[in-house]
Amino acid sequence: MSLYIWEITIAALLAILVFDFALAYKQRNVETSLKTAVSWTLFYVTAAVVFGISLGQWSDIQAQNEFFAGWLTEYSLSFDNLFVFVLILARLKVAKEKEQMILLIGIAMALVMRGGFIALGSVIVSKFSWVFFFFGAFLIYTAYKLIKESGAEEWEEGRLITYLRRKGASTFTLALVAIATADILFAFDSIPAIFGLTKDPYIIVTANVFALMGLRQLYFLIGGLMKKLVYLTQGLSVILAFIGVKLLFEAMHSQGWDHIWIFTVPHISLQFSLGTIISTLALTSAFSLYKTRGQ
Repeated sequence: MSLYIWEITIAALLAILVFDFALAYKQRNVETSLKTAVSWTLFYVTAAVVFGISLGQWSDIQAQNEFFAGWLTEYSLSFDNLFVFVLILARLKVAKEKEQMILLIGIAMALVMRGGFIALGSVIVSKFSWVFFFFGAFLIYTAYKLIKESGAEEWEEGRLITYLRRKGASTFTLALVAIATADILFAFDSIPAIFGLTKDPYIIVTANVFALMGLRQLYFLIGGLMKKLVYLTQGLSVILAFIGVKLLFEAMHSQGWDHIWIFTVPHISLQFSLGTIISTLALTSAFSLYKTRGQ
């Protein structure tokens, strides 16, 4: 993308984020209503869809498909991450009226951390093509861990939180540190995942920003959804494992390993990847809602 496109995009996204943060700060001691949360969540989802569709008009279909594949994957992972935020704030017994500010700062930290990880990842990928072997293996391992730990519904305090608590840190501080720590851990699977779908820095940045925007409002909607989307973790594990395999295949091709013995290493197209992500999320939602019908 040209520098002009970068400048326009960053200016527009910053304007939206500043407005959202200013509104959240103004209402920092007010509990968010369901109506407000729904309205803003729909606004950000619509904004992402409109951006993706327009991307196909002034760029190309490849960029459009990469954005939607990246945004859907990152948004789904962020959605799952919010479940952890719910557990953290509940475990620390954060007052409802303080959740706004904690989430506001937490998402701002996530944006900064993702930016740093994306910049670092871009440099590493450009210099060391073999790193995709590591990314692919890591995503497959992460998928395995998600399946293994899918039944966990508790958040355990780490040593840092325990230490700060003993030192008399406030609940507000404990919650911020816990969410910041979680943000770092979440970036370790989300960044390799997006690199498995696109190498375009512009797509990587916009997909991540649109995925993170609106999470504060979405947080106030997922209380009931936590009990409904019972198979979300399994669905995400399938997506991460799929992208991990795709990365391993790409790494093999980058090393000239198009054939291994009598086997041909396949090329997984972006269209197939996008279709896999959409169908997995659709099936996960459908089976979850069927499982929890009447509850």
